[in-house]
Amino acid sequence: MIFKVKCPECDAESGFSLVEPDYEGPYRCWKCRGAFTIAIENNELKSCEPLSQEEFDRQQAAKDLRDKFRRG
Repeated sequence: MIFKVKCPECDAESGFSLVEPDYEGPYRCWKCRGAFTIAIENNELKSCEPLSQEEFDRQQAAKDLRDKFRRG
């Protein structure tokens, strides 16, 4: 399923693929490159909070590690 997110900084709309209806993790706007933590529950955006670059990198690394162990 493609989920649409509207950037709170520049109003650009982007989409990304979700397997599950819930997601919590990092998101980066394709246009302004703003970094955010988003929470999606039942295919509905619940929160979108700005992040520093360091926190975005930390969350992205944790997400990548979780994804690696799910596949293996």
